[in-house]
Amino acid sequence: MNILNRLVTLVSQACGIFASALTAVAVIIVCQMVFIRYVLNENTIWQTDFVTYSLIAATFIGAPYVLLTKGHVNVDVLPIYVGERARYWLAICAITVSLVFCMLMTVLTYQFWYDAYEGGWVSDTMWRARLWIPYGAMPVGLGILTLQYVADLLNLLTGREPPFGLEVKERSVDVSLPESGTEVNIPGVGI
Repeated sequence: MNILNRLVTLVSQACGIFASALTAVAVIIVCQMVFIRYVLNENTIWQTDFVTYSLIAATFIGAPYVLLTKGHVNVDVLPIYVGERARYWLAICAITVSLVFCMLMTVLTYQFWYDAYEGGWVSDTMWRARLWIPYGAMPVGLGILTLQYVADLLNLLTGREPPFGLEVKERSVDVSLPESGTEVNIPGVGI
């Protein structure tokens, strides 16, 4: 279990680095494209496609890293206010639904990628990019995202991670107002 968890973590971190590099390269290419079009007054052929495909690939390939770091946008109002047991089962349900969705999307995007590969699909632009190359980011990213969900589910089931990353809070103590004339000593407050 430790080996699987470490391996998936390393792969997800590598995905984050690769996605960051793709985004940085896309920014550089945009700057180069602006220079060519507006300073040199020449046409650009491949830059727009490259930037578009790079950012889409960065989105799919970077998704496992975002899940690893719990960086996805989520609404945690319900997990905060339900009890510990309900939070645990809610987390299991959420991870399971997400896992099934990612597995399904991995299979479907693989079929889409395979059709593009076998069919020799190319882009409709002047660059005529072979589409199986950028389309490959979808099944790869979603496949690794699926593995990250499996690791998260195993971490939850074995107690390595708390549900939704929320630690169990200590039970609050009933603090009633003291009777009139009673001195109150609150640590850290100079009253």
